[in-house]
Amino acid sequence: MNIKDILAISGKPGLFKMLSQSKNSIIVEGLTDGKRMPVYAAHQISALEEISIYTQTEDKPLKDIFKEIFIKYEGKEAISPKSSATELEAFFREILPDYDQERVYASDIKKVVQWYNLLLKAGLIDVEADEPENTEEEKPQTEE
Repeated sequence: MNIKDILAISGKPGLFKMLSQSKNSIIVEGLTDGKRMPVYAAHQISALEEISIYTQTEDKPLKDIFKEIFIKYEGKEAISPKSSATELEAFFREILPDYDQERVYASDIKKVVQWYNLLLKAGLIDVEADEPENTEEEKPQTEE
């Protein structure tokens, strides 16, 4: 799974892929509509790779949460982000039982679900792409 260049831009719906960078802006492309546009420093931009969710012990990267959802739903879409707050919280407790319920709001869970579904439709969530690294690590152990 590669979410390195995927961005969330405050005030703009959906997710965007960073295409290039210039002196005072970056060029992004919408994952859903494919439209390209410049984004300036005045916009609040968040890279999905840098976002994590609060838990009772340590923060968990969004990438790991997407993997958990992918495994739980067997590569299919998760629940609707328009579900009730109670349903979203119950869903998230299944995925991440130790999430900090005081600091993670239903609106945050809604974004995670919405982003997961968008990334899945765009074909950017692939748990198997990360597995070759693990098998390479296991090979030296089997040779011994």
